[in-house]
Amino acid sequence: MTLYHHDFQTPAQYLHHRPPYLLVEKIVSIDDRVVVTESAIKGDEFFLTGHFPGAPIFPGAMMQELTTQTAGILIAARFNPMESFDTENPFHNEFALGVLAKVIHAKYIKFARPGDTLTTTARLIENVGPLFEFTADIRVADQVIMRNAFQLVNIPSRELQGGVQSSPAVSATL
Repeated sequence: MTLYHHDFQTPAQYLHHRPPYLLVEKIVSIDDRVVVTESAIKGDEFFLTGHFPGAPIFPGAMMQELTTQTAGILIAARFNPMESFDTENPFHNEFALGVLAKVIHAKYIKFARPGDTLTTTARLIENVGPLFEFTADIRVADQVIMRNAFQLVNIPSRELQGGVQSSPAVSATL
């Protein structure tokens, strides 16, 4: 399969996510196997209100999502099977890139709180066809607060839109 190289200016040009669910604010760097992003926790995020009242912390599930969004940028930038790629039109792209297939492990070391800037680094470990295995970490002020490993898969967009019912893990083996 031919892969295309894309260089865009904003995370939204690589990802279909949109606010309030687009967590990546800034792309620091992208190379062939590593991507680094930044996101600031402002304190008004929709998920902080109830997590936890009086002691808001950035949820672990959102840290996982932040790492997968960061990895998704690398897939869209360097391992994109589409020459024409447009995240503004949900029906333009033949493939949905970087759909979470498996969380291998995750370790949460410290809390992230409003006022913190999260620096996320995702490293591509292996790519076999449409399946990508990554490790990632999130840092606050150069201290690791979370580490994980996970798999993402590229699937036909019609599967994401409900045209075909199967799990991403099943799609990866097709």
